[in-house]
Amino acid sequence: MQTQTTLEQTVSQVRRDIVRMVHKVNSGHPGGSLGCAEFLVSLYNEVMDLKEGFDMNGKNEDVFFLSNGHISPVFYSVLAHRGYFPVEELNTFRLINSRLQGHPTTHEGLPGIRMASGSLGQGLSVALGAAQAKKLNNDSHLVYTLLGDGELQEGQNWEAIMYAAGKKVDNLIATIDLNEKQIDGPTDVVMPMGDISAKFIAFGWDVLTVENGNDLTEIVATLKEAKSMTGKGKPICILLKTEMGNGVDFMMNTHAWHGKAPNDEQLAIALAQNPETLGDY
Repeated sequence: MQTQTTLEQTVSQVRRDIVRMVHKVNSGHPGGSLGCAEFLVSLYNEVMDLKEGFDMNGKNEDVFFLSNGHISPVFYSVLAHRGYFPVEELNTFRLINSRLQGHPTTHEGLPGIRMASGSLGQGLSVALGAAQAKKLNNDSHLVYTLLGDGELQEGQNWEAIMYAAGKKVDNLIATIDLNEKQIDGPTDVVMPMGDISAKFIAFGWDVLTVENGNDLTEIVATLKEAKSMTGKGKPICILLKTEMGNGVDFMMNTHAWHGKAPNDEQLAIALAQNPETLGDY
């Protein structure tokens, strides 16, 4: 477990990693990655029950599946700083033969990665399978997954949402990154989804909301509340209201940085806004 100050320091370093990785190869997705930095830092350093080392099967520990795999920069950074692989390996992001591809893959054997993701709409289904496997194995640990809000436009999600409640998969906590933006614009313009909370409730889920999805204290408190609600017959959904590009002022309040890399000048501005705390790779 980390103190509030240490968590904040980790978030700042993760933001630096994100913009540096994407800038180096002029490719990647900084906006959503920055928006989810606080969530993933909290999850991996304060909430999940994890074993030392990496076991692909995830037995007797909590497991996490990233469904919106394009935000791999934040996932890789958090995993590296948690000790899954050397931080220096972040320097290989999106390079040929790197284990750190633009979307997470499993064939390269990168510790911490249990599914290939990036084809949106699939992560919740995989998480459901893992959650049911834990029940069959009498493993009381939990399964977590993160989805983008635009990703909910994929129909497979709603089959999985229906299945999870119907089969009482109550060891699952699914978080929706509710930044209301996707690559082509605001989600309400591209494909309005209405009241997402009401929809999950109607499908038989319990729903919690993090009003400030970039506030570490609120994130940790809500995740711990969600944990306390497991095992009671319903899957749990957390609606995480984040700001895309959070922590880099010119990337906020716009969808423009969903999949665009900063130039040299923009990188310098982004780094100046996020102090180095754990050492750049």
